[in-house]
Amino acid sequence: MTTHNELPPKTSTVDKLVTMEADVQKVLEGKKTATRRNGRYADVGEIMELEGKKYRVDKVYEQSLGELTDQHAQQEGFDTVEDYKQSILAYHPGMPWLPQMKVWVHEFSLINE
Repeated sequence: MTTHNELPPKTSTVDKLVTMEADVQKVLEGKKTATRRNGRYADVGEIMELEGKKYRVDKVYEQSLGELTDQHAQQEGFDTVEDYKQSILAYHPGMPWLPQMKVWVHEFSLINE
């Protein structure tokens, strides 16, 4: 696992971390507490704002698709890895699902103000 000190430069910005309406709703409902991207969108401690609610990025680390468990899928708002996989493949037609493919995990939590 990569430590915070070893993180490579970001490839995007925290405001693009969760953009699909269905995912935004899952976050707002507390059903989604992480998102996986093929690039790094945030640093630990950065704030993401969705419909007036603020979320702090708590962890950022690399993970291979083959390491995913149902618990990881539940962080994404799905019941099982298979449900998550089918959703991702539907978003990205033609994309292969390769167990060795690395993604960046961004875990976040609601900031109670």
